[in-house]
Amino acid sequence: MEVISKCFEAPGESGSKAVIATTIVTTITLISLARFALWPRKRAVIPGPLTTSIPKLSKDEVDSIPYKDDFFPGARDVVTPYGNIRVYEFGPEDGRKVLFIHGISTSCMTLKDIAIPLAENGCRVMLYDLFGRGFSDAPGDLPYDTRLFVTQILLVLASSPLSWTGKNGLNVIGYSLGGGIAANFAATFPDMVETLILLAPAGLIRPENFGRLSRLVFTSGVIPERVLAWLTKHRLRQPIASAVSKKIKKAAASLTQSGGKENYVDVAVQEAVDPVDEPPETPFELEVIRYVHWALDFHRGFVQAFMSTIRYAPLLDQHDYWRQLAARKPGTTAVLLGEGDNLVQKDDYAEDALPLLGGAGNVFWRVVPGSHNFPFTHAPDALERIYEFWGALSK
Repeated sequence: MEVISKCFEAPGESGSKAVIATTIVTTITLISLARFALWPRKRAVIPGPLTTSIPKLSKDEVDSIPYKDDFFPGARDVVTPYGNIRVYEFGPEDGRKVLFIHGISTSCMTLKDIAIPLAENGCRVMLYDLFGRGFSDAPGDLPYDTRLFVTQILLVLASSPLSWTGKNGLNVIGYSLGGGIAANFAATFPDMVETLILLAPAGLIRPENFGRLSRLVFTSGVIPERVLAWLTKHRLRQPIASAVSKKIKKAAASLTQSGGKENYVDVAVQEAVDPVDEPPETPFELEVIRYVHWALDFHRGFVQAFMSTIRYAPLLDQHDYWRQLAARKPGTTAVLLGEGDNLVQKDDYAEDALPLLGGAGNVFWRVVPGSHNFPFTHAPDALERIYEFWGALSK
């Protein structure tokens, strides 16, 4: 009957139905293709350069890598369900145990001028590359939030032949994003952390320091993943020393810059170099910049990890965690801030963070020379304050 009824349909009606059906199928196909192209399916683990890029490089290319796999002694790769983690552990086995956590856009190389002297002076130190940085793999289907980063710390500690847990089992030094992670870890496991040292820590950066357009682009999910990845990669390829700061503002706004406010990518790369200094003043700053550019080309998970960290990591609004730190034993938390830091500003943190930590009588609070990257541009000053902090505890 259906075939017979179609024979009596008007030709125009049949043609219209065919056009509508073709349009629907075409639209669905285009949407599916666009979704696949712009919002790709995420892999569980994106392997790091140790197993993907480096084996394909020539000896000269490997020698030119700014951050090599033997950058620190005591290297090991820790196999986990989230991917492999590159860990370094060295120094006297019976020394004070110190765990370092680095920042958002670099590897643990930025902490060498603090970690190595501490090991030489009797500390047992441990450094590792955050997921998606350095030689660590990148989880591809999980948000880079406090839960992931705290889990990574526990995996790293469990990989040691020595005991790093238990009551007062370790001391934690976190820089920038690593400071935000360290603060949340210490708040979650207060009895495990003997002393907490936060170097230019993220966590309480004021949201108004970022332009609205930048927040929309990087946190709303409106911009397709591939487009956002291209924008991020393009910006990070530009000379980092030209990054926006409150002292040097771009005249023209772009998709990732808004009204003279900081842009998330520009803010993050201040870990590599002070944007006020053009060109960079120290050879190591240049090495850190070279590493960021190298990671863009040779770490397949770097950009995705970076973008997810911008969206989910403890950079802003961590007030509840920081309030918990006030319950720590007085004098066991230290905060070091750079005099010229345009990202973690000393006045903002004195107003916002210091009260949350219990006030000046409860926390070791110092301002040191340098900007946001002072842990490697002014490492001796930071070391002096760390020794002062630990010395005060022993009195």
